[in-house]
Amino acid sequence: MSQTATPFYTADIGSVAVLVPCYNEAVTIAKVIDDFRRCLPDAIVYVYDNNSTDGTADIAREHGAVVRHESRQGKGRVVRSMVRDIDADYYIMVDGDDTYPAEAAVELLRPLIDDEADMVVGDRLSNGSYGDENDRAFHGFGNNLVRWLIKRIYGFKFSDVMTGYRAFNRVFAKTMPVVSQGFEIETELSIHAVDKAWRIAEVPIDYRDRPEGSESKLSTFSDGFKVLKMIMSLFKDYKPMALFGWVTVLLIALGFIVGVPVVVEFARTGLVDRLPSALLAVGLVISGLLSLVSGLILDTVVKGSRKQYELMVIDAYRLYGK
Repeated sequence: MSQTATPFYTADIGSVAVLVPCYNEAVTIAKVIDDFRRCLPDAIVYVYDNNSTDGTADIAREHGAVVRHESRQGKGRVVRSMVRDIDADYYIMVDGDDTYPAEAAVELLRPLIDDEADMVVGDRLSNGSYGDENDRAFHGFGNNLVRWLIKRIYGFKFSDVMTGYRAFNRVFAKTMPVVSQGFEIETELSIHAVDKAWRIAEVPIDYRDRPEGSESKLSTFSDGFKVLKMIMSLFKDYKPMALFGWVTVLLIALGFIVGVPVVVEFARTGLVDRLPSALLAVGLVISGLLSLVSGLILDTVVKGSRKQYELMVIDAYRLYGK
């Protein structure tokens, strides 16, 4: 699938902000800005420089972008500042490494404009372009693992969960609680959208690898571990009963495994020769019951929080409209 560069005029449907978080992207940032200004002439391109040392900010300014600075290092922190600072009807978030085609922005915006989605994901995997272009070991495996975990835990099947090319409307942006600091931001956005029942659309895009001279800031193992940690943290925050329920089953099952031989021996002899095993079994069962109580309490808290969030979204719709 290939996208053609047809200018898309947004004056009649609302304002569009192109959000480009950047750290040392001097090799590619000029082309990224020029491409988006060509494909979305009415949009404003915002480049948030995250302590670059290679002149990225100056190049971006020369090519017509609005340049702002975020001194706290990390993509998640940059995105948090972007959605707080910038007001627009529609947002496009894209990396500054020229791996995502600006020509696809029109298709990402369309489900938002038609009020069919609140967040649109640029899917690199369905058409095979990511696998053809990206030769970095374990990236595909990591993406598949994260997709599988989200499917198992949250019940939603993303075609591509790690993509940095997304679009969302104003209400989604202004009610989105960003807590991640780095590259786990994409996972957080995805899980937040699923948990809060936002409408999600996926649009296949043509991915291209970084040009020569441009270096990835993503650490496969370090950032991969952070992503997995984020998934489990949000699992605890969004679905505590499921998490603590499994812990309860595990602890009580272990308690029975350890305790049944003790009970059998007592029934046969009237003696408890395995006192340490008996104490361990009791401790495991009690811990399991405490886990169950914790899950019930936290589940009640989460349901209350979700209700408060829905009321906040209603207020946001009143403030910002569709």
